Amino acid sequence: MSAQIEVVAEPTSEHREAIAHPLREYNRRHGPPLTAKPVGILLKDETGTSVGGLWGRIAYDWLFIELLAVPESLRGKNHGAALVTEAEEIARREGCLGVWLDTYEFQSRGFYERLGYSVFGALDDHPAGSARFFMKKRL
Repeated sequence: MSAQIEVVAEPTSEHREAIAHPLREYNRRHGPPLTAKPVGILLKDETGTSVGGLWGRIAYDWLFIELLAVPESLRGKNHGAALVTEAEEIARREGCLGVWLDTYEFQSRGFYERLGYSVFGALDDHPAGSARFFMKKRL
């Protein structure tokens, strides 16, 4: 079988699927079954409007926090900690071993450390002059 490499100027979801398909097939044959369960926790204002929250997914016995957002007007009132604590409770109920996430140096490393998270990896100069941190907390 021969193959060619083509750089796609404007990648589409179909291109992504073509790339992901053989990886998923390999993983199905060689790894444990993957079932990903989304986790969504909304933060609502006094009118009931969703203004932020937490989004993640449970896979391979860990909850990954993909997004955590609290509007600046609501920061400093423990809403972020409450969202993470609720996510940790969901993870415990689902039998997760822990929670992991990534954050940038200019974002929330100290916040997560105060909640018991520790750095298990760092990518320096991402973006240039800063860093991206990968953090975890065992439950």
